[in-house]
Amino acid sequence: MESLKLGSLEVWPPVVLAPMAGITNAPFRTLCREQGGGLFVCEMITTRALVERNAKTLKMIRFEPGEKPRSVQLYGVDPVTVGRAVRMIAEEGLADHVDLNFGCPVPKVTRRGGGSALPYKRNLLRAILREAVRNAGTLPVTMKMRKGIDDDHLTYLDAGRIAVEEGVAAIALHGRTAVQHYGGAADWGAVARLKEAVTEIPVLGNGDIWSAADALRMMAETGCDGVVVGRGCLGRPWLFADLAAACDGRVESARPRLGEVAATMDRHATLLAECFGSEQHAVADFRKHVGWYLKGFTVGAGLRRRLAVSVTLAGLRDGLAELEAGQPWPDGVDAPRGKTHPRDRVHLPAGWLDDPYEVVVPRADAELDTSGG
Repeated sequence: MESLKLGSLEVWPPVVLAPMAGITNAPFRTLCREQGGGLFVCEMITTRALVERNAKTLKMIRFEPGEKPRSVQLYGVDPVTVGRAVRMIAEEGLADHVDLNFGCPVPKVTRRGGGSALPYKRNLLRAILREAVRNAGTLPVTMKMRKGIDDDHLTYLDAGRIAVEEGVAAIALHGRTAVQHYGGAADWGAVARLKEAVTEIPVLGNGDIWSAADALRMMAETGCDGVVVGRGCLGRPWLFADLAAACDGRVESARPRLGEVAATMDRHATLLAECFGSEQHAVADFRKHVGWYLKGFTVGAGLRRRLAVSVTLAGLRDGLAELEAGQPWPDGVDAPRGKTHPRDRVHLPAGWLDDPYEVVVPRADAELDTSGG
């Protein structure tokens, strides 16, 4: 197994934390990064908000002093705006790596031509990638995408060739279509086909990596150069310790007892309070993590509920103190986490599928603060 090479950057192990809205902020990245090496990408940033210097957006590009390399994912639909955003990052030294999101499947994004709908417009995709690379200077530009809109409108092989031609440093493929959302099984065969078609740059696989064994199996079966881990690490930052060990050829598996999990939950909430500067905001934000951290453990419904509606750090800690500290790591939790349901159809702009080569820039409201992929 080799290091992941993204332009001048070298990443070991070849593991990437997928950017997830409301999840991969600086506190969560810290917890994951402490477990093992890799590339840890911040929450997705919309290009229009960045170039307009939106205060909330600028706060999201927050990295810890020792966080290297600093990785930002951008979402944009207008080639000019994407180019301006990438240039701003490069010239102001805001990050060391830029990833572009073309994988978001949510209806309010795709119905405006953004996210996983955009690569269907091949020449629009090319224009965005060209402007991003042209304005990046020495920063490597990568992209994350899905297989396509649905099985009748697959775009990943065309998008892969366009990415190579425009100087993109690596491609990550989530082995699902937009209509699948997060349902069904990820098609690792598509990752293998992309790797066969794109030999000039690294190809990363994403989808259904719930354990280090899954990551090794994906790389062995597809030949991909690394993996992108998203939902598998929700409530499990120590998954990155397993991944680092597996990539080093060591058979190790982090299986913390409930007391250790509770201590991580406490630290996570505390780091959020330091990051946000508001205990109330931090505890409210942490609520969504409670179910993920406690998945599979035997915890009474009443206590789970109290933890999930805590309003202060003291209240959260009181609840955590009631957990059975010696309870061992449960079996069977290396399994799907987070949202899983497929969609009936993909919402698209009128006439979007008429001409795959038309260059039509989606409206500005296609840039919403919604991530995924």
